[in-house]
Amino acid sequence: MTLLATLLFTGFTFACTNLIVTKGASKDGSAFLVYLNDGEWHPHLNITPAADHDINDSLVYRSLSGKLFKIHQVAHTYRETGILMNEYQLALGETTFTGREELWDKNLPIKYWDLMRLTLQRAKTAREAIQVMTSLVEQYGYGSEGESFSIADPNEAWLLEMIGTGGKGGAVWVAMRIPDGTVTAHANHSRIGTFPLNDPDNCLYSANVIKLAVEKGYYDLASGKPFRFNDVYDPPSPEHLKYTETRVWSLFRRVAPSQDFSPDYHRGKTGAKPYPLYIKPDKQLGLQDVFSLIRDHYEGTDFDMTQGVAAGPFGNPNRTRPMEWETNGKKYSWERNISTPQTAYSYVAQLRDNMPNEFALAWFSFDDTYTNCYFPFYIASLQVPPSYQTGDIRHFDRASMWWAFNFVSNFANIRYQLMVKDIRKVQQQLESKFIQQQDSVEQAALKASPEERIKMLSAFSLASGNEVHARWIEMGNFLVMKYNDGYVKDSVGHIKAQGYPKAWLNSVTKQEGVRYIINKSE
Repeated sequence: MTLLATLLFTGFTFACTNLIVTKGASKDGSAFLVYLNDGEWHPHLNITPAADHDINDSLVYRSLSGKLFKIHQVAHTYRETGILMNEYQLALGETTFTGREELWDKNLPIKYWDLMRLTLQRAKTAREAIQVMTSLVEQYGYGSEGESFSIADPNEAWLLEMIGTGGKGGAVWVAMRIPDGTVTAHANHSRIGTFPLNDPDNCLYSANVIKLAVEKGYYDLASGKPFRFNDVYDPPSPEHLKYTETRVWSLFRRVAPSQDFSPDYHRGKTGAKPYPLYIKPDKQLGLQDVFSLIRDHYEGTDFDMTQGVAAGPFGNPNRTRPMEWETNGKKYSWERNISTPQTAYSYVAQLRDNMPNEFALAWFSFDDTYTNCYFPFYIASLQVPPSYQTGDIRHFDRASMWWAFNFVSNFANIRYQLMVKDIRKVQQQLESKFIQQQDSVEQAALKASPEERIKMLSAFSLASGNEVHARWIEMGNFLVMKYNDGYVKDSVGHIKAQGYPKAWLNSVTKQEGVRYIINKSE
């Protein structure tokens, strides 16, 4: 079952986060596209090989309402993995912003995941991907809610935002090129505001983008106000901004600390200035910098999920869902952090114009980004590590990498701040090792014949994925042993009672000390 098929099978996703680092913003000239797919489902990492087809054949798609449609086939489709990357170093990501739900036509066939897979099989570059995506929805109709798509190749990066038309067919969309040397992010809120109408090198849009908004009463041409796609098709509210833009703010504040981005916008303060679509980083970013950016609970800010009563005695940033509640007529919600237990999978595409396309590379992992481990997966690989292709969400199985990660991350909730140190030590050891090995493996592969090159890259991916699986099985066993029954064993196995933090005990004493006091008679 592919990533796509599993998504269709469970249909239970929450939200996602994306980050794009253009090649001019990176240390080594790589472009990075980061996609966190957050939802409670068990994906598999599979490859769809390139193939030739009879153009008289048709593909059958089912709309969300159950209607069947035929979509034309093309003569040749490209090799792709999941709905992530293809053999030409074209990478995609997405986050759902929903927007105006009355524009969501569930009778139309092409959902966003269909669109992504079809595009990876039919396009070689980011600009071509936009053409494929928009022409498909124009011809057959768009059957999903509002969506922001990250689209990148080694030389160009784009953000495409799309929403339905409410029964009129086609879609409404706008695409902006992200300038080289900059970074952008999106997280379930439309990010494109104003856009140029006469700059096709940097901005493309549907002919109906303003017309439909006027027809629906979303925008008044006579108002004199600038047309902002996100305000029109995904109107902001304090609740929506807290859930979405806090993640963008946290990425931007660490990419460019010198710009001192205010939290006012993501807190929904009236008149607060929206965050820019893209920013220039204070320094160029490397692969490990990118890994670090997406491992975040807002530590060190006023929104730090590891602090406060809700974090418990051991600084646990993870919150169970639902995220919102109401008490005495007032609404509350937890923060929606970047690292979340509900991440099904994530990947970092490393796109390089100085390397052959056979070196198209996805750093892939399942589960929470804070406690997972990325391994280098070359799209040309002959084999996917078995643990990344097995398992289902209804049966616990450590042969599944998804379950191995989930066992470790869930067990760590018992005593988070102590256990996470053990987990991240191994995480950083392995990722550093893979990055160090990458250059020598690739340099050797460059000197080999095309056939041997594929074998070498495939062997490296297979060995790396297998090592992550073995170490995480070992990690799960180690944590159960070290932290059994609330005690902590030291490096030589001595059992120690390591109690609650003083600050937490003081809080308990203040709130309900009478309940636990020993000398009640005094």
